[in-house]
Amino acid sequence: MKITQEKLPASQIGLEIEIPAETSKNTYEKVIKEIAKTTNIPGFRKGKVPRPILLQRIGSERIKAAVLEELIQDSLEQAIKQESIDALGNYKLRSDFEELVNTYKPGEVFTFLAAVDVTPEVTLGQYQGLQVKAEEVIYNEEDVNKLIGERQEKLATLIPVENRPAQMGDIAVIDFEGRKPTETGEEGDIIPGTEAKEYQVELSDGKFIAGFVEGVVGMNVDETKKLNLTFPEEYHEKDLAGQGVIFTVTLKDLKEKELPELDDDFAQEVSEFETMAQLRESLEKQYREKAANDTKQNIHGAIVAELLNHTSIDLPESMLEEEVQTILLQTANQLQSYGMDVNQFFTKETVTKMRETAKPEASKNLHTNLIIEKIAEQESITISDEELTAKITEIRETLKDREVDETKLQKYVKHDLLAEKTLDWLQEKTQVELVPNGSLTPEEEVSTEENEA
Repeated sequence: MKITQEKLPASQIGLEIEIPAETSKNTYEKVIKEIAKTTNIPGFRKGKVPRPILLQRIGSERIKAAVLEELIQDSLEQAIKQESIDALGNYKLRSDFEELVNTYKPGEVFTFLAAVDVTPEVTLGQYQGLQVKAEEVIYNEEDVNKLIGERQEKLATLIPVENRPAQMGDIAVIDFEGRKPTETGEEGDIIPGTEAKEYQVELSDGKFIAGFVEGVVGMNVDETKKLNLTFPEEYHEKDLAGQGVIFTVTLKDLKEKELPELDDDFAQEVSEFETMAQLRESLEKQYREKAANDTKQNIHGAIVAELLNHTSIDLPESMLEEEVQTILLQTANQLQSYGMDVNQFFTKETVTKMRETAKPEASKNLHTNLIIEKIAEQESITISDEELTAKITEIRETLKDREVDETKLQKYVKHDLLAEKTLDWLQEKTQVELVPNGSLTPEEEVSTEENEA
């Protein structure tokens, strides 16, 4: 069998495979016999049907097609093994199959063209002595105070309020309804979704539309008040955006929060620590470590972004599709963890759209992984068995009794450790300028993140 290779775009190897006449004839005879054994033709026993009748009943074109399918499959597997080709996924036939069937003659040399995806070549550019900017995340004591405050709020006791009007921070129980104002300024019909009875709300900024909470502040229990307000222009109900509304609000009950003292008893209630000092010390350590880790991740991200500018990789389509599939699977698992019905969400239309949306992310993931693996190989960066075992043991502790695919876990951990070790090595070889957190984030991206939140 004669094989000629050529390099094709998208990390493919083109193959021209010439099958000897004898192989062509033997395969034809073999397929004919197999078809005869399994074909029922009235008046003949299986395997005893004369060839002319078999060809007439089944059709020579169908038989030749079956022969070519076997010839192509077998010869491609042999060619990949013979040429030591590191093939990814399945092959792609470059010759027109119908034309091959029409021109194929048993007992004559048969030639066809195919292509296989191969592991892409990584042409590394500069990866040492890079200059990058990265956002520095600084520990903020207010983060600790905020978390302690949130835990304090959860343990708050609600005390009935007497002899004073509502104020910010109170818990109000209200009846309310919203009506659309008429042209004369009078109240019209109730707007669907803008009425409730015995509704409990904390009087704080951001609750309801602008002016609602402020309107309740100052009211006394059993007092009724009308509020002339306007729905915001960006209101989620498009029909109501920018429209006026008259709310009738009755304050039914009023309570205030009594927060627990931030003492040792509180620390024991909300944590495993005996004293408030121990709790605060632990939280401060966690937040300092988080700030340092976030800064490190920002540096690594900046290094990766710079590496992508200096490296060229021609990705094969099969590799890209596999990564897209991985992203979709991760999305499905995440939705399932939220209790959502994956089958209802993943319709044919949404999956098609998600595949296209995921391609840029998939491409970046593959480029990043291949570059890091190439640098690790070139600089002889490896993971020891001790490092691997220690990390796997740590992860198993967090997974507890959940079933784990040990092979996949080991592969994932090894890849993750190698990436981190390589990026740490690159960080030592890179000139990093730390800038204030948020200064490198485009305004459009911040706006999008806020909207999603």
